[in-house]
Amino acid sequence: MSDEATPPHQSARPPQHVPAEVWERLPALRQKAAEIYRRLLDAYGEPDWRPRYPPLEELIITTLAQNSTDHNALMAYRRLRERFPSWEAVMNAPVEAVIDAVRPAGLTNQKGPRIQAILRKVWQEQGAFDLSFLGELSTEEAEAWLTSIKGIGHKTASIVLLFCFNRPTFPVDTHVSRVSRRLGIVPERASTRQIRAVWEHLVPAEWYYPLHLNLIRHGRQICKARRPQCARCVVQDVCDFYREQEAIPAPAP
Repeated sequence: MSDEATPPHQSARPPQHVPAEVWERLPALRQKAAEIYRRLLDAYGEPDWRPRYPPLEELIITTLAQNSTDHNALMAYRRLRERFPSWEAVMNAPVEAVIDAVRPAGLTNQKGPRIQAILRKVWQEQGAFDLSFLGELSTEEAEAWLTSIKGIGHKTASIVLLFCFNRPTFPVDTHVSRVSRRLGIVPERASTRQIRAVWEHLVPAEWYYPLHLNLIRHGRQICKARRPQCARCVVQDVCDFYREQEAIPAPAP
């Protein structure tokens, strides 16, 4: 793995989804991102790359995890598999039965029909409950296919493509969003799509998987939403949020 970030050559105009204010500071932000990457790697280690679930299962679990916790999403997924003998049975079941099965995940009036819509699309187009065909598509084509399903956004598609196919996409959840904003990598009002685009321009693709997971771990353990543990933070000296809280002057460029 290389020690320096070598993203694409910077053009005069920012690409889609990258805020102009970020594009203007790209060289300095690349150095900052590389330092953050290295420090989080030292603190948490390099996660082993391995698919957690087959692609279809990952898609459904990630759908259940929207606006929920991983624990509740997995509980809902297990209930779904226990109550129905096959994905075909889930697809053809009364929607009320699917809604009841995934109740632990919350927002079940949305997620129950969404899961059935996923299964119908896969079955109608592939004749099997299998998403392995996405591995034969380009990253852009695979993401377009996934996001063509109502309710499946770029974050969910990115998780499936990164975790199951090791594709160069950078998923952004609530932890990644919060930590990225506090560090000053992106503006406070940056959207998740913008945050994703910024990270994809700051660091090389081989860093996406470990950095994504280590940002999540850092957000859960240290950079918490309500009570961030700044005194224990390994990146406090390069964090805009910490500097503002402590009234520390910004370092000279």
